[in-house]
Amino acid sequence: MNPLRAGVRRPGRLAAEACALLIAVVVAFPLYWMVLSAFKPAGEIESSEPRPWTLEPSLDSFRRVFGQQEFGRYFLNSLVVAGCVVIASGLIAVLAATAVTRFRFRLRTTLLIMFLVAQMVPVEALTIPLFFLMRDAGQLNTLGSLILPHIAFSLPFAIWMLRGFVKAVPEALEEAAYIDGASRARFLWQILFPLGLPGLVATSVFSFISAWNDFLFAKSFIISDTSQSTLPMALLVFYKPDDPDWGGVMAASTVMTIPVLVFFVLVQRRLVSGLGGAVKD
Repeated sequence: MNPLRAGVRRPGRLAAEACALLIAVVVAFPLYWMVLSAFKPAGEIESSEPRPWTLEPSLDSFRRVFGQQEFGRYFLNSLVVAGCVVIASGLIAVLAATAVTRFRFRLRTTLLIMFLVAQMVPVEALTIPLFFLMRDAGQLNTLGSLILPHIAFSLPFAIWMLRGFVKAVPEALEEAAYIDGASRARFLWQILFPLGLPGLVATSVFSFISAWNDFLFAKSFIISDTSQSTLPMALLVFYKPDDPDWGGVMAASTVMTIPVLVFFVLVQRRLVSGLGGAVKD
């Protein structure tokens, strides 16, 4: 490489790296402040001169969080809801993406357009209709009232994303599998599923985050039976309009964030490849 050209490119590269670092700091600062506030003693949190550090870290906020009798149940309910949404939406999305990609049938284009339209509808506009639907179905105050809507809202994005991965799998590969005696179910499970796994992981991340952080549906559909509440509802225990426990709120938020970070760490490699594009022939 020409040293002169390399020297010309270097300032631009340094500027890009500095910009990326600045963006990373801005994005990470709220997370840092949340964790810091969780470890601050009450006096520092309520101080009129907040500092971005603490010399006397305390676990009192975490003790109050784990001392809540229902906190463990809320945590388990959130895991059940998020796990069911990820598994069910992933399975249905793979089958639906295969159907709209590999098969020719009437109204196929209309169906794909409906998936796009469904993504444009704001969740808030459908909360009241969904409330009456869950009430008539007898699902209020149950985890099913949280699982079913999240599956429905996760499917359009998942189907559209997985459609690209399914389409990128060569039809010649499918024909070769059938010639070798593989059934359609075997081809789907042993060939198509592994090739589309990066895309499935990417859609699962979005489904997991949406279900795990949900507050709107949990507040609207879980009315009287607090044993069916999820983790975001635990924040209300520490937030009181007259005397909010900000240390408890931040500690509970930190505990809430840990499973999401663990999930990201476990799937990060496949997530990058999934967001990068479909497999190539």
